[in-house]
Amino acid sequence: MNQEPGNSKRLILSIIVITSFINPFLGGAINIALPAISGEFSMGAVGMSWVAMAFILSSAVFLVPFGKLADINGRKKTFLWGNVIIMITGLLCALAPSGTMLIIFRALQGIGSAMVFGTGVAIITSVYPPGERGKAIGISVTAVYVGLSLAPFLSGILTQYLGWRSIFYAIIPFQLLVILVTWLGIGDEWADARGEKFDLRGAVLYLFSMSAFMFGFSGLPDTLSVFLTAAGLSGLIAFALLELRTKHPVFNIALFTRNRLFAFSNLAALINYATTFAITFLLSLYLQYVKGLSPRDAGFVLITQPVTMALVASWSGKLSDKYDPRILSSAGMGVIVGGLVLLSFLSEVTPFTYLVPSLVVVGLGFGMFSSPNTNAVMGSVGKKYLGVASATVGTMRLTGQMVSMGVATMMLQLFIGNRPLSAGVSGEFLASMRTTLVIFAALCTLGVFASLARGKKTANRD
Repeated sequence: MNQEPGNSKRLILSIIVITSFINPFLGGAINIALPAISGEFSMGAVGMSWVAMAFILSSAVFLVPFGKLADINGRKKTFLWGNVIIMITGLLCALAPSGTMLIIFRALQGIGSAMVFGTGVAIITSVYPPGERGKAIGISVTAVYVGLSLAPFLSGILTQYLGWRSIFYAIIPFQLLVILVTWLGIGDEWADARGEKFDLRGAVLYLFSMSAFMFGFSGLPDTLSVFLTAAGLSGLIAFALLELRTKHPVFNIALFTRNRLFAFSNLAALINYATTFAITFLLSLYLQYVKGLSPRDAGFVLITQPVTMALVASWSGKLSDKYDPRILSSAGMGVIVGGLVLLSFLSEVTPFTYLVPSLVVVGLGFGMFSSPNTNAVMGSVGKKYLGVASATVGTMRLTGQMVSMGVATMMLQLFIGNRPLSAGVSGEFLASMRTTLVIFAALCTLGVFASLARGKKTANRD
C-alpha cells in the first residue's frame, strides 16, 4: 500500500471527485435532453434510448480490459488518456450533424469513461489505508450522486435556454483541468501487475461476447436479438472457461469462484443498478410527455432522488468502515424495493406530493447501498487486483444500467413500437413504465437475498 502524503492524497481524491461528477452528469443530463434531440433528428422512442445506451454499452464492454491494462501499464496513465478521450468526444457530440453520428460519438465517449471508471476507485484504494478508505470512497460516490443530482436540473436549464449541445460544451473546461492536474501534478504511478502479459485473446473474446449480449438484450424480443443474446451468453461462458486456464487472465474468474464476499457484492451491485438506472429515463419522458413539463421543470423534479443519494452516500460509506457493509447494503436494497413499488402506481393524475417522496425513498435506499457495497468489494481483494476489482465494480454498474435500459426499451418496443412519443400514446407509455417498474421491484427483492448471502465482513487483504 502506497502511503501518500496528506496533500497528495487530497489532490488525487479531488481530481477523481471531478471525474466522478462529470461521467454521471453526462449520463443523467442526456435523459432530460432526449425529447429535444428527438425533435431535431426525428428519432423514435427506441432511437432515443440508444443515445443513452451507446455510452453505457461501450463503457461496459471496455471496462474489464482497461482495468487489467491499468494494472499492468499504470493506473495514472490510463486515467489520464481516458479523460483526454472524454474531452475530445464531448466536443464531437456537441458538433454532431445527425442522430446516428451522435450515437457513434457517445459510444466513443464510453471508451474514455471505461478508462476513467476502471482506475478511479483503484487509485483511491491504492493511496488510502483501510481505516480511511471507506470515507474516501464515500466522498467519491457522493460526487457521483451530486453529478446525478445536478444533471437533470442543469440539463433542463441548458437545453431550454442554450440547446442540448451546450451540455457537452459545458464539460470541456473541467476535463481540461483534470488532464492538466493529472499530467503535471501527480508524479506517482500505480502498476502492481507490471510485467504480466496482457491476455489479448481473452480480451477480444470478452469484447465481442459482451457486445453481442448487451446489444441483443436491448432489442428483445426481436428474432435477431434473441440470437445475439444467446451468442453473447455462450461467448461469455467460453471466456470464463478460457480465463480459468490462462496464466495471466484479463479477468481473474477465481475472484468469483474463491471469494464469496467479492462475488456476491458484485452480484448485488449488478441487480441494484439493473433495477434503478432506467428510472430517470422513464420519469423524464413521463414528466415531459404525460405531465407536460418543460425540460427545466422536469429536471427540477428529478433532482430529488440523486440529492437524497448524495446526502446519504458519504455517511453510509463512513459507517461501512465500522460496521458490516452486508447489513447496510441489504437494508438499502430493501428500501429501494419500497420506492419502486410506490413509483409503479404513477398515472396521468398522480400529484407531485406523491412522486417526490417516492423518489426520496429510492434515493435513500440507493445511498445506503452503494458506498458500503463498493467498500466491501475493494477491501476483499489483494493489492495487485485493485484495478481489476475497480473495473469489475464499474462493469457490474454499467452492465446493470444496460440491462435496466434494455428492459425499459423492450417494454417500450412491446407497447409503443417505433412510433414517436407524444400525448397520443400516453396510455401505452404508462403501461410500459408500470410493467418495467414492477419487474424492477421483483428483481430488487432477489437482490436483497444476494446481498445478505455474501457473508460477514472479513479482514482487509492488502
